[in-house]
Amino acid sequence: MSDTPESEATFKSKAGRVAFQHPDFRVFWLARVLGVFAIDMQITAVSWQVYQLTGKPLDLGLVGLTQFAPFFCLFLVAGTVADRFQRKRIMSVCVSLQTVCAIAFFTMTATGNSSFPIILSILVFLGIARTFQSPAQQAIVPLLVPKEHFANAVAWTSSGFQMARIAGPGIAGIMIVAGEQWVYGTAVILFFCSAALTFLIKTNTQIISTAPITIENILAGFKFIMRRQIIIGAIGLDLFAVLLGGATALLPIYATDILNVGSAGFGALRATHMVGAFAGALFLTQYPIRRHAGRTLLIAVAIFGLGIIVFGISTLFWLSLGALFVLGAADSVSIFVRNNLVQIITPDEMRGRVSAVSSVFVGASNEVGEFESGVTAEWWGVVPAVVVGGIGTIFIAGLFAKIFPQLREVDSLDPDDLVRKYQKMES
Repeated sequence: MSDTPESEATFKSKAGRVAFQHPDFRVFWLARVLGVFAIDMQITAVSWQVYQLTGKPLDLGLVGLTQFAPFFCLFLVAGTVADRFQRKRIMSVCVSLQTVCAIAFFTMTATGNSSFPIILSILVFLGIARTFQSPAQQAIVPLLVPKEHFANAVAWTSSGFQMARIAGPGIAGIMIVAGEQWVYGTAVILFFCSAALTFLIKTNTQIISTAPITIENILAGFKFIMRRQIIIGAIGLDLFAVLLGGATALLPIYATDILNVGSAGFGALRATHMVGAFAGALFLTQYPIRRHAGRTLLIAVAIFGLGIIVFGISTLFWLSLGALFVLGAADSVSIFVRNNLVQIITPDEMRGRVSAVSSVFVGASNEVGEFESGVTAEWWGVVPAVVVGGIGTIFIAGLFAKIFPQLREVDSLDPDDLVRKYQKMES
């Protein structure tokens, strides 16, 4: 690794709001913020509704698993589609399907026909939409800004994502008092606006793959990743760490049975996690990571695990909020580093397939992590399940620091530096 620091000019070019100089990035950013806002409002209402219907921790876990199942079954196809068709069109179709799902949730709840099987059925279609949307959405960002502004675009994309995830659960928690149907109705409007905005993206510089559709080409994303220790380490760290630290799936239980703060407190817990993540992402827009990126990633994951432990044992509302804030900020840092590594190193004609593999790892860590938390909470009890998950996350950070030295030694996130060192095939 080179120890030469980035020039001050380069650093400044990555800070501030330079990504918003590009009109298509502004449109994309707003569309994504509205879509995430809608998703998080919807999932917050679903989680609350499921726990009120069944009262079982395992069923909360099934909410996550049902969304992940389409990822697992279709991610290779989704990645290939993202490299062979216009990514902005794929995003529009996927958000449109999410709109239909929100309409289904609204209709089910407003007519008084809520049931756990119906909820799971709708979540399957929601999962399909997100499966195809994720690789296309990740792969399009490098096309909307010049490479010298990519780190800033990643930071602002992450901050917008977290901002939406702050507001979504918080507002949903308040609206749930009046009825879940109001949450779903609002989500319908937001999804519609997001879908409309994606049609306004004018950039058409995607390198569309014309290679024959063969098993070898479909699996090219796997092969690319497996030949680069740095990417394996980054996405594997996310998979195992967050898989073990899926405590946020149990927030309805903490709000109802441990902290006794009701639906409004539930919304505050969900929102505070995202406030921390937003704060971390916003900090990175102004002060991007210049040195020791790999070590920063590993430390952030360890802090995430510590936050999980504190939250798990807390019976004080304010302490639980503080723990969620810290783990949210740490999560934001790890996402920033991982996204920069994966997206910059990957050539554009393969970004869809590589992003699909990365997405299934991320999906597994989030949705399967929720299922794991639900299962272990059912077996061991809620608090032991959360604490053990946090300890496991810290252990994973230490283990990956040992077995992936190349990830640990990553220094600069400068695009030219990363491409030069890691885009070529490793032996």
